[in-house]
Amino acid sequence: MNQKTFSLVAGIIFLAIAVLHLTRILMGWEAIIAGWQVPVWVSWVGVVVAGYLGYKGVRRK
Repeated sequence: MNQKTFSLVAGIIFLAIAVLHLTRILMGWEAIIAGWQVPVWVSWVGVVVAGYLGYKGVRRK
């Protein structure tokens, strides 16, 4: 697998993660990890970070 293909695949995965975080925010889904209820602001951070990484991955030339 070359660098361009890897970047594209990684970018698509990160964009999917960003969409899932955004879906959690909009639908009001709860996220519980080992008994800890994850605050919604964590998903906002996830949307920004994963969205940026996804954007950079799919636009790489």
